Amino acid sequence: MDNLATNLAIREATQEDAPQVAALLTQLGYPSSTDDVTSRLAYWEPDPLSLILIAERTGQALGCLSMHALPYLERTGRWARIVSLVVDESARGTGAGRALLTAAETAARRWGCLAIEITSARTREAAQAFYRRMGYSDVRDRSARFHKVLD
Repeated sequence: MDNLATNLAIREATQEDAPQVAALLTQLGYPSSTDDVTSRLAYWEPDPLSLILIAERTGQALGCLSMHALPYLERTGRWARIVSLVVDESARGTGAGRALLTAAETAARRWGCLAIEITSARTREAAQAFYRRMGYSDVRDRSARFHKVLD
């Protein structure tokens, strides 16, 4: 980790972050425009159990993370789901991802979450290695993940 992490701040996203968040999502493989992200932020911001975090250094967004908390029905409490986590290609390995994930875990605990999950495409080997280093376990042998696009 280089000295970029020492000047790193983690904060909640605002509408002014839309252009930088759009660029980060595009790097992650989800092409997004500033207008797209502006409208998405509008429905994320008022949700008390949703959060978008920005890792920033000197006004530049180095990464972002989005997360929701969902209630369990089968037990008391909630679980958090990280929906997206991306660090700018130029800032990987500087501690931005670690700082974002640590801040997300803190928020999840504050929300009363008992667990936190993140999914990652099998092709993202570096991301999966990072999650393991951060204490996450690959539990694909315990449950399947099914997906259906709604018309």
